[in-house]
Amino acid sequence: MKQLYTAMLLALCPLYFYAQNTISGTITNSEDGEPLVGVSVYMPKLEKGAVTEDSGTYTIKNLPEGKYKLIISYLGFETHSIEINVMEGENHFSFQMVPSAIEIDEVVLSTPFHKLQRENVMKVEQKTIAELKSNGAITLADGITNIPGVASVSTGVGIGKPVIRGLSANRVVVYTQGIRLENQQFGDEHGLGINDAGISSVEVIKGPASLLYGSDALGGVLYLNPESFELPDNTSGDINLNYLTNTAGYGTNAGFKTSSEKFRFLIRGAHNSNADYQTGNDVKVTNSRFRETDIKTGLGYQSTKFKTELRYNYNDSDLGIPEEIGVQNRDRSPLLPNQEIKSHILSSKSNFFLKNSSLQAIFGYTFNDRKEFEEHHEEGEPEPAEEEEEEGPALFMELSTFNYNLQFNPQWGSITTIFGVQGMHQKNENFGEEVLIPDAITNDFGVLVTSHIHFNKSDLQLGVRYDLRSINGEQNGTMGEEGFINAISRDFNNFNIAAGYRVDVTKNILARLNLATGFRAPNLSELTSNGTHEGTNRFEIGDPNLKSERNFQIDLALEYQNKHVEVYANAFLNNVDNFIFIEPNGEFVDEDPVFLYTQQDATLYGGEFGLHFHPHPLDWLHYESSFDIVIGELKNDTPLPLIPANRWTNTLRVEWDSFQGVKTKSYAFVTLQSVFDQNKVSTFETNTPGYSLVNMGVGGEIKIFDQAVGIKISGNNLFDKNYISHLSRLKTDGIANIGRNVAFNLSIPL
Repeated sequence: MKQLYTAMLLALCPLYFYAQNTISGTITNSEDGEPLVGVSVYMPKLEKGAVTEDSGTYTIKNLPEGKYKLIISYLGFETHSIEINVMEGENHFSFQMVPSAIEIDEVVLSTPFHKLQRENVMKVEQKTIAELKSNGAITLADGITNIPGVASVSTGVGIGKPVIRGLSANRVVVYTQGIRLENQQFGDEHGLGINDAGISSVEVIKGPASLLYGSDALGGVLYLNPESFELPDNTSGDINLNYLTNTAGYGTNAGFKTSSEKFRFLIRGAHNSNADYQTGNDVKVTNSRFRETDIKTGLGYQSTKFKTELRYNYNDSDLGIPEEIGVQNRDRSPLLPNQEIKSHILSSKSNFFLKNSSLQAIFGYTFNDRKEFEEHHEEGEPEPAEEEEEEGPALFMELSTFNYNLQFNPQWGSITTIFGVQGMHQKNENFGEEVLIPDAITNDFGVLVTSHIHFNKSDLQLGVRYDLRSINGEQNGTMGEEGFINAISRDFNNFNIAAGYRVDVTKNILARLNLATGFRAPNLSELTSNGTHEGTNRFEIGDPNLKSERNFQIDLALEYQNKHVEVYANAFLNNVDNFIFIEPNGEFVDEDPVFLYTQQDATLYGGEFGLHFHPHPLDWLHYESSFDIVIGELKNDTPLPLIPANRWTNTLRVEWDSFQGVKTKSYAFVTLQSVFDQNKVSTFETNTPGYSLVNMGVGGEIKIFDQAVGIKISGNNLFDKNYISHLSRLKTDGIANIGRNVAFNLSIPL
């Protein structure tokens, strides 16, 4: 028996030693050689990392053999990226970091090559949720408008949907938990539907991304990175409290996460409630109130050659839909009309690591339960001023979507290639009195191949993709009557290509050139609408013969950077064939104007330009300025609708590491945002005058009873300017945007 145990132990030894592939080293300051504590050493593809200890040392265990990117980052130092060849046994890598006032360069996760922002061929904007919160963002949709080139079509402060370089709705694809988010985004009053709790950062791809994401990614992608798991053998938790003065809004979220060497778990819950917001002239916008409950959780397992994670998100939102100025109170329960939306998002991501290749499999299921309650009263009766109990929702839609994304990633020297198969099966069902879009089945299937080729001072990225979408909708109603929708069966297919080149022109100058095509099949609303859309107060008529939108975009980006200044210029030209839009025909049905879906070729062009000045030795002082512009026109020289106004943002920020001898990380800023007149408007829009808003904020860490506590205070629209955004859906009713708002945030780690 003893000999048997010995034989079994010897047989397991190779597996044991293989599982102990490690990389370790010491991170020091290049100026004085002192060890640096708290440096992040991270391998993005493996999602494994460590933080340096007091001696500056780190160790990452249980690594598969092969070549992997290693990212070393620390506030106040240059981020370093290097490819490490992990071999069997112990591997060593030590590094001296160079001090720098430049912000930390983050890894881009929305593209499959896991490059730093400056290494990526495509220009991708990235912001952490902490940054957006520091600027006083009320919601996630509100926060992303701080990114140049990104705006939001809003209905008050609770409902907003992203606009990227003038394109929105189905032309912008949203990804969360690594899967495509589907939540009836065709509707003007259908918001983003994601709470920022449990989201670590936001990435924005501007321009066609159909190569990576298929149909609908014609205008860009909003990619939401979920909160990461804790490092191995660590446990942490936190509580965050928020208060907003304008809406008397309060919010709280709390999270807990723990990880062993192989198993990982996290959970976060959030709840917020807001009363009606107040404009700059002290008027409360009736029924702009909203409340939301959100739960996110995840479970992961990771061994040497395999890792997998399962994530789930439940979101329950009650949203008032403001229509006019009425009751003035601080009640929080939505009046009529309002939306009740419940969303379930379940995703699974698994990776298999081989020596020179890897395989990734992502599966997702989303279920969107959308109900809309409306006022029902007879002609001559007074409209209800308070919330009423409804027999049932006027609009009740359930949308279930299954996604799959399989990618094989072989590595041949300096060439990294992705072979992918992606698809979607979607079912829409109606249970309410009204039908906006019919019961329907949508199926997507796509195949792609894209390669990244690294040269000494440049990178080339090429790709091609084929997609097929089928839409089959059922007949609804009685032929000849209002609201009748005929059965529909349409197939759409398209080839897309993309090519990008990034080059270090000099030591300080970086250039990017990207050429890409994209496509979008018309959605069910555009194909089948035939009735009053209460959310937009118009009678909409679709066209079942609409063609797919196809576009070609050219992006040129230039960046200059030295120790004191960073300057960038991003320009684009976007030609869209068969652009689908809606316009009135001059007729009315029951006092609602009739709008027809039609299409025509269109062109959009513009860009983003900016600088960041941080003079040495005043590294604590930062001046940032950005200007973004977009112009959209149809072939007949008529301006496109919902094009954001030009915007110029200037920020002066100071940062310090200590105060009166106490070590802390603190900041303060003041921002002047100037939005220009929007006079280039479509035939059914009106001009919008410009305005300027002043925002300020301060924040940092303080110690209370030896407990580090994060505090943020930000004030937006400090001078209580009364203004109306061109992209506000309340503009037609003359209702202004939010006035002065001061946000308080308290973060307590546990």
